[in-house]
Amino acid sequence: MLIEIDFNSDEAIYLQLRNQIILGIATNTYREGDALPSVRALADEIGINMHTVNKAYSLLRQEGYVKVDRRKGAVIAIDETREEHLSQIREVLAPIVLEAVCRNVSKEELHKMLDEIYDKYRL
Repeated sequence: MLIEIDFNSDEAIYLQLRNQIILGIATNTYREGDALPSVRALADEIGINMHTVNKAYSLLRQEGYVKVDRRKGAVIAIDETREEHLSQIREVLAPIVLEAVCRNVSKEELHKMLDEIYDKYRL
């Protein structure tokens, strides 16, 4: 598992780990049913505390990206419905769109940015 953690970043390590796993899902590096490394194995691999990995896995589970299987451990499982995902994404995007409007970013410019970001991760 290739996880890149920036120990000099202001972003918490557990959030960096969460974001790296979500990036892996978005780019099909990790797929539905793939098992993530055990908390201990990943902590040792990255050189971080097990509680940090556990916090990231717990957050991923709460957000519906991972489920815990007694035999496999943490497994990629996108278990929420499409409508729930769209609602969550809309809540996150709304303040960004409002900021763009306040900064006189046109609808076309915003669409272009979104297309570029989407295309970057959908290989």
